[in-house]
Amino acid sequence: METPVYAHNEQNHPLVVIRSRDSGCHVGYLKSRKGSEVELTEARRLWYWSGAATLSQLAVQGVKNAGECKFTIPISITVLDVCEIIPTTEKAKNSIDEVPEWVA
Repeated sequence: METPVYAHNEQNHPLVVIRSRDSGCHVGYLKSRKGSEVELTEARRLWYWSGAATLSQLAVQGVKNAGECKFTIPISITVLDVCEIIPTTEKAKNSIDEVPEWVA
């Protein structure tokens, strides 16, 4: 089994997928964490994904159908009530980067 390579930005902040109780799921660079509050940069809300059964699969393997996913524009955000933080691999990052920005 291959050892996964996890994604980081230039500031060495890890790319993570998070799930919160109130604001849903996001992918972004983890700038800081205080208890269940996290600050993300370049964060995209994961409104809908296709080609991954779970957030864990999305964070490790990415999505298979980038054109069918709905991921928002990237922003900096503080998310409260985070109940799950999943490190994201370079492989997953590459497929997430292929998802077009979902806008109205």
